[in-house]
Amino acid sequence: MKKDIHPKNYRLVVFKDMSNDYAFISKSTVKTRETITWEDGKDYPLVKLEISHTSHPFYTGKMKFVDTAGRVDKFKSRYQKHLDKKK
Repeated sequence: MKKDIHPKNYRLVVFKDMSNDYAFISKSTVKTRETITWEDGKDYPLVKLEISHTSHPFYTGKMKFVDTAGRVDKFKSRYQKHLDKKK
């Protein structure tokens, strides 16, 4: 193994899933400007996540379906026209 390739400045950091307010604490070297007061009353750096294991469809078994301005319907109608041409 190569020496001196791993960072040495690990510290406790809170990672928070913004979609469902789930938070967990772990060691990390990520840089952040925000802090949060954890359950033990201490302040820790905060990293905001878009998705975590508590909100990801693979782990929850529930699909989140976001249709922005009917894009899915437009795609389906365009694809249907392509299938009709093949028949």
